[in-house]
Amino acid sequence: MTDFLVAALQITSSSNIESNFAVAEEQIELATRRGAELIGLPENFAFLGEDNEKLQLASELSLKCTNFLKTMSQRYQVYLLGGGYPVPAGDETHILNRSALFGKDGLVLGLYDKIHLFDVDLPDGNLYKESSTILSGSEKPPIIDIPGLCKVGLSICYDVRFPELYRYLSANGAELLMIPAAFTAFTGKDHWQILLQARAIENTAYVVAPAQTGIHYGRRQSHGHAMVIDPWGTVLSDAGKTEGAAIAPADKSRVKKIREQMPSLKHRKVSLFAN
Repeated sequence: MTDFLVAALQITSSSNIESNFAVAEEQIELATRRGAELIGLPENFAFLGEDNEKLQLASELSLKCTNFLKTMSQRYQVYLLGGGYPVPAGDETHILNRSALFGKDGLVLGLYDKIHLFDVDLPDGNLYKESSTILSGSEKPPIIDIPGLCKVGLSICYDVRFPELYRYLSANGAELLMIPAAFTAFTGKDHWQILLQARAIENTAYVVAPAQTGIHYGRRQSHGHAMVIDPWGTVLSDAGKTEGAAIAPADKSRVKKIREQMPSLKHRKVSLFAN
């Protein structure tokens, strides 16, 4: 057997760090009981509150998140993705939004700092300007080879709107794309699923998309619908709008089969990062 279970967790994070960790561990434990070997937490899993408060807590949050992810991966013997948490950027006014994949031994397998920042004025009256407190990542996203499972490509939330990033990941061997998010309710209802399916189809890769859901503070509301999607674009599992998880099997041999049947990656004519 070459298949394994993946879990895209779905939670409603707040500004209460310890409460968020408790909910996250509960969902991690439930997913491992169901047999998941690769588990993803959503963006902002440890803290979802006002930007200024996040900035002030960045050093504390970075350390706490690292320790939490290390402990959880060891305790439950799983590959665990922390889908996005603040890390000090080296100045007094900005942070990095970092995703980290931990191995079963608690060691970091790969890090990714979010490249595309969500600076958007939405028709529902919400204004988002991540660049005011977050610096864009300057490194290309990693492709992480998990022995016995598959090669994993990392990204975060708003990245999903930029297909060239995922083309880079798949062209460099990624068989499974992780897209943890805190997608807004307003944009999510129209764009979330179709973007995830597009990234899966055009790259003939699995998509594992952990998600925030529900109301967090003020008018900040997330769409939910954490998903696992196969390389043909079929939604294998959808967590809906409640806290929980989307859990489904992934199989690198299916990736290989679909890429042989639909060899679009071999038919590309445009060079990557030509400029």
